[in-house]
Amino acid sequence: MNEPEPTPAAERASRSSFYTAMRILPRPQREAMFEIYSFCRAVDDIADDLGPRDPRRAQLQQWRSDIDAVYSGAAPPPLAALAQAVRAFDLKREDFIAIIDGMEMDVVADIRAPDRATLDLYCDRVACAVGRLSVRVFGMTPDAGSSLAHHLGCALQLTNILRDLDEDAALGRLYLPREALQAAGIAATDPAVALARPAIAEACNAVVAMAKAHFREAKAIMAKNPRRVVRAPRIMGEAYRAILDALIARGFAPPRAAIRLPRAKLIFIVLRNLF
Repeated sequence: MNEPEPTPAAERASRSSFYTAMRILPRPQREAMFEIYSFCRAVDDIADDLGPRDPRRAQLQQWRSDIDAVYSGAAPPPLAALAQAVRAFDLKREDFIAIIDGMEMDVVADIRAPDRATLDLYCDRVACAVGRLSVRVFGMTPDAGSSLAHHLGCALQLTNILRDLDEDAALGRLYLPREALQAAGIAATDPAVALARPAIAEACNAVVAMAKAHFREAKAIMAKNPRRVVRAPRIMGEAYRAILDALIARGFAPPRAAIRLPRAKLIFIVLRNLF
């Protein structure tokens, strides 16, 4: 039997670095993940828009209302498939709201050298909350799923922060924690100024250590769970760990060449985790 035409959510997810990992899931899980990704992409686009802040906050508030409607049984027609995923996998409203709250942190003001507690909150909202939704789709037990969502979510988000230093700086943002910058002797919080300092590598290496610790914890959790249940997060984890390794090999002092995972490497990771 032929596969049905891709849904709008699937089309949107096809632009994600996680698309290949999502594609290997059974169809009900795959479609649920596409819907979660589509939601995340929509609110992230609002956060990254360069337009006025008040209208973007209003857009995020509308998303809160739409999520409330999904949970009250009155989902707007474009969110009918997301509502189906919510019912099928018992996805939690508070995780969707946490993601919106995380995006709002970027809208209220440009994040610049947050303290560690603020960075931890940001990672929990924009990454770990996505993980909490995802592990329900994967079928993990609550305790293991919650731990994996935390550690893998933090590992991936910290890797994103290190990978996207210059891209984020162009938006006026600097997510490296204040404590790491100060320990490296960098008092500046202006992204362009801070990232031009040779000592920026020292601050980045502190974040590398944080990411590595989370990767180790995530790997240990996945090792204790059936491979079929953690196949997708294993692919995501290995792919992002390869990106982190490439960043370490390149270094963080300016100039910084862009790092992207070669498609052949991603295919190899997928094939290694298929069985």
